[in-house]
Amino acid sequence: MPRSVQEAVHACAVRATQGSAALARASDVGIDTALRAMARRLHTARDVLTAANQEDLRSAATSGMSAALQDRLRLTGPRLEDMAAALRTLADVPHEPRDTVLEERPDGLVLLERRRPVGVIGANFEARPNVTLDVASQFLKSRNGGVLRTGSAALRSSQALITHVITPSLTDAGLNPDAIQLVPSEDRAAAYALVSLPETVPLVILRGSGDSTRELGREAARHGVRTLAHADGGGVLYVARDADEKLVHELVTSSLDRLGVCNRLNLLLIDRAVHDRLLPGILKTLEDLGIAASLPPHAHARGYEWSLDSERAATVTIDEADGPVQAARIANEETSGLAAAIATHDPDTAARFMDTYGGSGVFWNSTTRLLDGFKLLRLPETGINIDRVPGPRGPVTYRDLYLRQYVVRPAASLHR
Repeated sequence: MPRSVQEAVHACAVRATQGSAALARASDVGIDTALRAMARRLHTARDVLTAANQEDLRSAATSGMSAALQDRLRLTGPRLEDMAAALRTLADVPHEPRDTVLEERPDGLVLLERRRPVGVIGANFEARPNVTLDVASQFLKSRNGGVLRTGSAALRSSQALITHVITPSLTDAGLNPDAIQLVPSEDRAAAYALVSLPETVPLVILRGSGDSTRELGREAARHGVRTLAHADGGGVLYVARDADEKLVHELVTSSLDRLGVCNRLNLLLIDRAVHDRLLPGILKTLEDLGIAASLPPHAHARGYEWSLDSERAATVTIDEADGPVQAARIANEETSGLAAAIATHDPDTAARFMDTYGGSGVFWNSTTRLLDGFKLLRLPETGINIDRVPGPRGPVTYRDLYLRQYVVRPAASLHR
């Protein structure tokens, strides 16, 4: 790894550590003032933000980036407004209490659960400039500093957001702007440097394509750095034998409004008993949307994630399933475990599917596109964690970015 890249990432970590100390002491009002200032600056700095984004888009087109990935990269006026609305919503959400009483004990002691910031959290993401603001705002609300790293595709847009939105908003609110850092290098080595600093950046959020993110997770583990990884996705829809055909077409359509996102429809399973009857209408719906259907026999894994395939993102895999339990097992065993949905009007059928599926989100007569921090929890997210271990799972928000500490003190001191 080039020494200059390692030094640049380490310098960002040091500055974020110094800046985060003030966040831990900041008032709720100060934090929310900074968030609202960011929302305003998205409007006042719109021209400079979109100009930087256009440069990124021109470079992306020249390099042959797929249309789906360019869609992720693009910052439009409506998207900037959506980002501003998310910031205002986050600012309006009450802060989590620092201390929660768990028990007033008969021995005269009281047990508290205290929420403490991690300190500095890292984040690595690709071609998604809006994530710069999503992650920075979650770090700020949870009173953590941050070191953000993105690749060359989104670096100009992300730098513009730091320079013209985040840094001045922190300053205006009386907070140390060093708390949120963006690594100034587009070198891939910076991502590996970010997951190698357990003393200063003990937790890193990883978002990106499956293979590269998994590799970063392994590198982080080697250095003793914990990760919240969002490596794989792909939504599943199971069409039960009693499903309403109109509803199925609506779910398919709403699940494919964007192709470059992890929670879009990826695998469509149709109950064998109605497969031949429903397939023609579903194929027509996909054709109208400009989506290709991958039908059996498949030359790829059944859970293959099309959103990561730059050449064939506009594709959905279709197959049969023998009932809700088998459909849920296919989703469990052959997909990432991100999210699955069932179309049915029978509560027993829905229950069998939902009780069998073990992924991070399960939906009845609704789309897997709802597995999103803002759509599901009314909060921006840092990513979607699909780990099958205790801890934050599904959309990760500021409420998950704390350390838990148990505090025991005399009960009398609590009431003073």
